[in-house]
Amino acid sequence: MHIGQRIRKELEKQGKTVVWFAGELSCHRTNVYKIFAKSYIDTQDLMRISKILNYDFFQEYSALLKKDIKQCR
Repeated sequence: MHIGQRIRKELEKQGKTVVWFAGELSCHRTNVYKIFAKSYIDTQDLMRISKILNYDFFQEYSALLKKDIKQCR
């Protein structure tokens, strides 16, 4: 899972702009594009983003983990 792309897709799905998101994160929009490019992200940053977008990105990681565990059995 490419977390930056998932964040970008969720932002678009909610109809929110990069400018809005940058404001919520208290950063410049160029930093938002850097987030979109990341394939991994610090858990504290992901928690903050999850709260801002009111979406549980950790749930997606958990689902992938459960799928991987089932495949190993």
